[in-house]
Amino acid sequence: MDMNFTPEEIAFRDEVRGFLKDKLPEALAAKVKGGKRLLKGDYELWHTRLNERGWLAWHWPVDHGGTGWTPIEKHIFEEECVAAGAPRVVPFGLNMLGPVLIKFGSDEQRAHYLPRILNGDDWWCQGYSEPGSGSDLASLKTKAVRDGDHYLVNGQKTWTTLGHFADWIFCLVRTDSDCKPQQGISFLLIDMKTPGITVRPIVTLDGEHEVNEVFFEDVRVPVGNLVGEENKGWTYAKYLLTYERTGIAGVAFAKNGLAHLKQVAARQMKGRKPLAQDPLFASRVAQVEIDLMAMETFNLRTVSAAQHGGVPGVESSMLKIKGTEIRQEITDLLRRALGPYAAPFVPEGLDEGYNEPPIGPDYANPVASQYFNMRKVSIYGGSNEIQKNIVAKMMLGL
Repeated sequence: MDMNFTPEEIAFRDEVRGFLKDKLPEALAAKVKGGKRLLKGDYELWHTRLNERGWLAWHWPVDHGGTGWTPIEKHIFEEECVAAGAPRVVPFGLNMLGPVLIKFGSDEQRAHYLPRILNGDDWWCQGYSEPGSGSDLASLKTKAVRDGDHYLVNGQKTWTTLGHFADWIFCLVRTDSDCKPQQGISFLLIDMKTPGITVRPIVTLDGEHEVNEVFFEDVRVPVGNLVGEENKGWTYAKYLLTYERTGIAGVAFAKNGLAHLKQVAARQMKGRKPLAQDPLFASRVAQVEIDLMAMETFNLRTVSAAQHGGVPGVESSMLKIKGTEIRQEITDLLRRALGPYAAPFVPEGLDEGYNEPPIGPDYANPVASQYFNMRKVSIYGGSNEIQKNIVAKMMLGL
């Protein structure tokens, strides 16, 4: 595989940089780079700018509004967006549900939902995990019982990211209990305004309200909101998770985080020499950089294979495992590099316009929040332990 970009790819990179310079508001980029709390409107603004340019739906076919980019161009675009400080694109409707509807949905579902995802008319969230059914997703208990032209849904979902913003939720529900667990699951689209739905916040270790519990009590869902066939939802769920796990690896975010770590570690802190001069700390930074370079090469190899017709399988699990470990190590090292300045955590400091004198360097306040938040990435999307089992089964036959 040629690791160098072609002249056409370099020209594309320059085009992306020009777009970011013109269309990414400086204030928004400053919030992202400064670790400030992003509001719903911040995500919606960037979603709209990308859609106006036709650069929103990277993973979609052109005839459904996709960009037509090669996997290498997608890789370039993601790296440049992270480097410029663009907010992440909320993935649930665009990168998860969209591909499922394109492959498995009905013509009516594609015609209705896909344009609304692109235009930002609907904010989606994901209803997969339940209490006791996270990595063992096939054990889910939320039930959908057919009642004429509707399903009657009862149960609970948890760790529902940004569910408090959502208009709709795509849910895995049990429609048959008299079979193997994987064979009795269906994929439903549910309007969050339907009577019987309750959303309760979960405040995580970083002090943020990002995830939620969602309760369903006799929620009536039209049969037309079933995606694909009844009891075939496990197939659709696995297809969706391939997209999610590859994204969790976050190569671009790790590269950006490593560059920031090196800058912080090279600074002279009060009362001590730069930590980058400490041999033990420097060796840990070197190791994570080596791991990141290896993962980036593997990621490029994977997307290059996809460009020639390959379909990521076990590679998505491998990227998820290593990518999350690297991102956790980088935030841990950044916390160590800041020393005592990493300990104070002022939640208000993440708000735009907070003007109190900072405790330590101005870049220190979000570090504790980022460290705590990053603890979860090796768990969601299928825990790393489960991913290792998948790798062992698919590659080693164990």
